[in-house]
Amino acid sequence: MDAFLADVIVVIHFGIVSFSVVGELAILVGTFFKWEWIRNLAFRLVHLLLILYVAGEAVFGVTCPLTEWEYRLRHAAGQQYNQNLSFVARLVRSIIFYDFPPWVFTALYVGFGIVVLLTWIFIKPMRKQRTKWTE
Repeated sequence: MDAFLADVIVVIHFGIVSFSVVGELAILVGTFFKWEWIRNLAFRLVHLLLILYVAGEAVFGVTCPLTEWEYRLRHAAGQQYNQNLSFVARLVRSIIFYDFPPWVFTALYVGFGIVVLLTWIFIKPMRKQRTKWTE
């Protein structure tokens, strides 16, 4: 059961990474195509706060809670984080985890955070307009 839960966590982690990257691409492309949904305040706020959190973790040397949780579950299941993994776990981990020095990730996360922040400034989110009912 612990190994299965670790797999679930790594898939959720992948979803969060995808949301960050694909969300930013959608905002940039959506600006060109004038997609209104990319200016949704809730979407943009979650997107911004998420990447600022990740960048902050990297700057302060904090391990991602999802990674920590996955490692603990794998340990409880008698697995190592890179051995005896299910197909799904191996696939997802090969997409989102790389063996680079920590400073590379810090630079990437902070750089991406700056891009998202600039996007927030130059492609402003908007609150949903309330419509009045008239008869």
